This record gives sequence, C-alpha cells and structure tokens, in this order.
Amino acid sequence: MKNRNHFAEDQIEILAEQARRGRISRRTFAQLGAALLGTTALGRGTMALAQSGQLVFVNWGGDAVDAYDEAYGQPFEEETGIRVRQDGSGPTEGAIKAQFESGNPTWDIVDADAFSAEALGKQGMMEPIDYDVVDKSRMREGFAWEYAASSYFFSYIIAYDARKLGDNPPTSMADFFDVETYPGKRAMYKWGTGMWEALLMGDGVAQADLYPLDIERAHNKLKDFKEHVISFWGNGAESQTLMLDGEASMALIWSTRARLLEQDTDGEVSFTWQDGVLSPGAMAVLKGNPGGAEAAMKFIASAQDPERQKVMFDMLYQGPANPEADALIPEDQRRFNPVAEGNFEKQVPLDVGWYEENYGAALDAYLGIVSS
Repeated sequence: MKNRNHFAEDQIEILAEQARRGRISRRTFAQLGAALLGTTALGRGTMALAQSGQLVFVNWGGDAVDAYDEAYGQPFEEETGIRVRQDGSGPTEGAIKAQFESGNPTWDIVDADAFSAEALGKQGMMEPIDYDVVDKSRMREGFAWEYAASSYFFSYIIAYDARKLGDNPPTSMADFFDVETYPGKRAMYKWGTGMWEALLMGDGVAQADLYPLDIERAHNKLKDFKEHVISFWGNGAESQTLMLDGEASMALIWSTRARLLEQDTDGEVSFTWQDGVLSPGAMAVLKGNPGGAEAAMKFIASAQDPERQKVMFDMLYQGPANPEADALIPEDQRRFNPVAEGNFEKQVPLDVGWYEENYGAALDAYLGIVSS
C-alpha cells in the first residue's frame, strides 16, 4: 500500500465526480481524464503493450477515459507522429522494478513520486532526464531532479470549519494542534507524507529547520495528540466527508480537496496555505524503455507547455510545474493555485532527498502508531 500514489488516484475520482455533478460533460471527462494520464486511454487497470511508433505512459487508471486527451496526447501526436497509450495498472515502485528486471520492459514513462524515481534511478533502473530536451527554465527552481521531472504540484494544508472557527481562523500549523483555542476533532493523512512536517511545526519547529526530519520527535507528538484525531483518512473523498459532515473541525488534506470543499459549502469550510507542505508530481522514464529515451523526453518536454498545464489546473486544481502557466490562471482563481505568488512562500517544499532515503522506515513506524 505504501508505494501507491494515492493522490494520483484521487485526481481520477475528482474528475469523475465533476462529471457526475454535471460540471463537465462525459466527453470532457474522457478527454481530461486522458489529459491527467497524458495518454490515449484504455480504461482502469488495463495494460498497454508497447508498439512501434508509440509510447506507453503508466498511471493509475480511470473510468470512461477512452479518447485522446486534448491537453497532452493529441498535440504530442500531431507534433511528432508518436501515439501515447495508457497502461492503467499503476506504477508502484515494485512494478517499475519488475519491469526493469524482466529485461524486456513494456513501459516508457511513469507518473511517479519524485523520491521513488530518484531511488530507482540510483539503482540503474531509470533514465536520467535529458535537460537538453526537457527545459529546466520551464520548471520551478529546485524541482528538477536527475531522474524525475516535476509535472504538477499539490499541497497538504489545513482545512477548517468556518462556521465554528470563522471568527478566529487558524493561521499556523501550531493552531491545528491547539485544541483549547480551536476545539473539535482533527483528521490527518494515513500515509504519513506531509504529516511529519505538520507534527514538527506543531511542536514548534520552524519551516527552515524541518529537514532532516526528526521522526522520533514527530512521532512523540503524534502519540500525545492522537486522542484528538477522529480519523486518519486514506483517500481524498474520505477527508472531504469528514469536513462536510462536521466530524472534524480541522483536517490536514490535499489542496485539491480543499478547493472542492470551499466551493461545495459556499465557504462554510475554508482553508489556509500557511505552513502547508508543497508536494510535486513527476514524470520519469524507464531505463531501456521500448519507445526509446529520446521520444519519452520529447513527450515530457511537450507536457511543459503552459496552455496544456492550465487545463490541468482548470479541471483538477493542480498547480502548474511551469511558472509561465501562472499568468494564464484568472485572477479570481489564483488563490487556489498552490504555487501562486503569495501561496508558495507560506509553505515548505517537500524534501525529495529526505523522502528518498527515509520514507519506508518512517511510514512503518507512523502506521504502527496510527493502528495502535
């Protein structure tokens, strides 16, 4: 479970919910589901086989995603003649490793956590990103790695019940852990990421002093605070329900869900970027991929187009990896962009190097506390 990309799976769920509510058409759902996946889609859990003149992009599946995507796939084929197909079986670390070790991989590009791609790359399983093709100047500083290229952003932030706390809203992570001034139950993420930073900030550690994370201190804080946590949510829909039903007065949730909550409640549930943990999504390329590293790098470069990244913000609330896209977002929507000026500066960027070295052991210990 710990190698699944729960956020990527949640993006598909958000898109489906948009279609169910009539906010987008089923046709747009199909097109933009494919945009999320960077592919022509074959459906949830379907494996695509490498063919000549094609690339296979491995993501986390989706419902009713059966058309070329307008944001990435269609323009890329028009530019290069290379078709991009989707494998929806899920690029866990174990699955990527198995592909490589088979000696005959069928995958080309994967939607992976940057820290996973870096760890696998240093084991010789991923291609170094070719920054003669992929443009570093179209990335935010500090978010281009040896084996992974940032492709979008989201954050772990505080959502709060404005009906209860609107007169005195939380303004820091310390407020999240202050149940005397801000009464009520809390909700936190089951899978650890972003929670260690939150626990430490809640225990008085400044953003600049967070890394390397003091896991023992974070877990001691969690043990002391756990009685106030009504739920450790495992998926975005669950985190949203906890706030909608009033079970939690505050929750640490994905920024994509925070926007939905504010929209669906007309501001009765709101959020703050202060002390958020900014997390990047990334694309990476398997070593020895059948479509070739050159074509895969061209696809990643194509996905840097700001107009294409704006589509992802409009439909899925992803923060653009390319700063050029920021200016394309309407002014009244910029407050929902995790990397917009004024939002970015309030947060701490997730340290990919620390997670690469420490995530597995830290998560095992965290889950032990959560389940005890």
